[in-house]
Amino acid sequence: MSLVGADARRALETGTGGAMTTVDTTVTQQDLEERLKFETLIADLSTRFVNVAADHVDLEIRHAQQRIVETLDLDRSALWQVPERESGVLRLTWLYEAGRPVVERPHQGLLSSTNWLLQATDKTPAPLGMDGTVFYPWLCAQLLRGERIVLARVDDLPTVAAQDREMLRRVGTKSTVLVPLVMHGGVIGALSFAMIRRERTWSEHLIDRLQVIARVLAEALARSRAEKALRTSEARLSLAAASAGARVWELEKRTGRLWVTEAAKALYRVAPDDELTFERYLTFVHADDRERVRDLVENQQRVGQDLHVEYRVIRPDGRMEWVSTWGRLHEGAGGESDRLLGVSIDVTEHKRKDEELEHRLRQIEALKQQLEHDNASLREEVQALSTPAGFVGKSPAMRKVIALASQVAPTDSTVLIIGETGTGKELVARAIHAGSRRNGRPLITVNCASLPAALIEAELFGREKGAYTGAITAMRGRFEMADGATLFLDEIGELPLEVQAKLLRVLEDGRFERLGSSRSLQVDVRILAATNRDLAQDVKAGRFRSDLYYRLCVFPIAIAPLRERPEDIPDLVWTFVRHFEHAMRKTIKSLSPRAMEDLARYTWPGNVRELRNVIEHAMIVSPGPTLHVGVSVLPIEKAARTTGTLHELEREHILAVLEKTGWRVMGKGGAAEILGLKRTTLQARMKKLGIHRPPS
Repeated sequence: MSLVGADARRALETGTGGAMTTVDTTVTQQDLEERLKFETLIADLSTRFVNVAADHVDLEIRHAQQRIVETLDLDRSALWQVPERESGVLRLTWLYEAGRPVVERPHQGLLSSTNWLLQATDKTPAPLGMDGTVFYPWLCAQLLRGERIVLARVDDLPTVAAQDREMLRRVGTKSTVLVPLVMHGGVIGALSFAMIRRERTWSEHLIDRLQVIARVLAEALARSRAEKALRTSEARLSLAAASAGARVWELEKRTGRLWVTEAAKALYRVAPDDELTFERYLTFVHADDRERVRDLVENQQRVGQDLHVEYRVIRPDGRMEWVSTWGRLHEGAGGESDRLLGVSIDVTEHKRKDEELEHRLRQIEALKQQLEHDNASLREEVQALSTPAGFVGKSPAMRKVIALASQVAPTDSTVLIIGETGTGKELVARAIHAGSRRNGRPLITVNCASLPAALIEAELFGREKGAYTGAITAMRGRFEMADGATLFLDEIGELPLEVQAKLLRVLEDGRFERLGSSRSLQVDVRILAATNRDLAQDVKAGRFRSDLYYRLCVFPIAIAPLRERPEDIPDLVWTFVRHFEHAMRKTIKSLSPRAMEDLARYTWPGNVRELRNVIEHAMIVSPGPTLHVGVSVLPIEKAARTTGTLHELEREHILAVLEKTGWRVMGKGGAAEILGLKRTTLQARMKKLGIHRPPS
């Protein structure tokens, strides 16, 4: 079946005689019959949709799709709708295909659409409920702007609609017409017709008729939606009136007389025959809310606006309840508002639940913050534990450290870990925490050397909002975060004297105050401390409190420097090699003949951390399976000095590394990276040791 073509119309207009005239007249007559049949169909559909009930609109749409497809010899028709609460979305709601039954229920959820996309082959129909804007973005954008789309061939789509073209091909579409459903200036859906068997040219007359059908369906859908919304609203109002237990009232503006239901009078022990005024009712209102209610009611009557207020009332039996009141002005016969009509309900239980909810939300927020802090600390702990060094070594000195850590771990005793930079003090602290009863909580770590003196007290003990300039919020300190857990104070010798006094009190009785607060907080925290300084000398020099020193030195553990346990070097070397093999995707099978000799001969002022950096450097520069440690990497000629104070040795080593890097502190290959220190820690050590960059 088809409408009149251009050739047939021209033949009819020119009046060509003979056999050709007979054929053209026959075609024209057939076409006119088809057109009449289609016009009759449109009239019938219009009549049916005008009279159909809202509940039956969906059924009529399905029947209409089937009749249109069969009448016009089409292959497929689809109805897309914009959901009321999903603007900008076109969902497939009804689909009819010649030779296939109409699907009664839409597929649920995006999963069905996704499965269809993965499994679809040619001529596979789309699942109902799918979002067309996902699969046909260009076509849907045009439809949502109210544009109709006519495609004699799928290839007529523009380049920007490549996805739409591919999806149409996957469902077997060769030609299609899409008409938006417009109602009250807005698009509420779209109607599409498609050919699968062959391509088809769509005449203007046919497109106009399809647009008429689209208007009929749009009006029916809009009416159905409006009626359903009205029914929903009526149902909600009926339910509210039946279950709310509302108290209806009426307030006369001129006299102030207040009429309420008998049930409301009984609540306030007002006799049924007694007159109730607004002023008398205000005596039941809580004293703190009374003037607010009076002013609001008078103001709303004066400006002519609706009223909504929540307040407390005290009933004659002494019970307090929360009341939520709504009111609206009523116009009298003269057109002026003469009274306020409203309803009040008891919301005491709701208020109580709101208060409970707020309390629980505050608790949840506190727990959330605790969890976030614990999670951050746990990630740091996991990262630290994943380093390859571990407790590696078989020297007597290392076995003694392991034994001491195992002995003290199950207790809550304070431990002072002493050792040079890079010996693994934090590793020992983590091992002690892991063997303690507090290992269910993370180890909280504070590097006392990396924090400015002005901020370290707030970092340890917390602060209140406004404690100092810039403190715009309250902050929990590390001691609060470590309540019930373990706090590791690294580089404790760097603490200012005023902070040492406050730390001593926490160690003695577990109490402290936040910065800017006078309220004492009680915590249960185990302290592990570490230092690379000679605290006894600092006590003599007045740089460290003696009482704090003796309180910390309950169970000291001294870690020997690497130069005093050279037998541990081979095991450490191969541990680092295996670690870097995975990261650098290299395989090392042996060391060069002189490598281990050079490593054993060096005095390692940076200890295990320096050894790790040397191995990493060697892994980078070694091209094959043999690890080459260049002599230039190890400043052996400067390592002969093994005497002198710890500060002198540390100063010389830092100076040597800075000279080697051209006094570059940060970045890849900088002094901080080579020394295994944070930038801020290295800068603090340089300042303390009096190291300054020479002028250029």
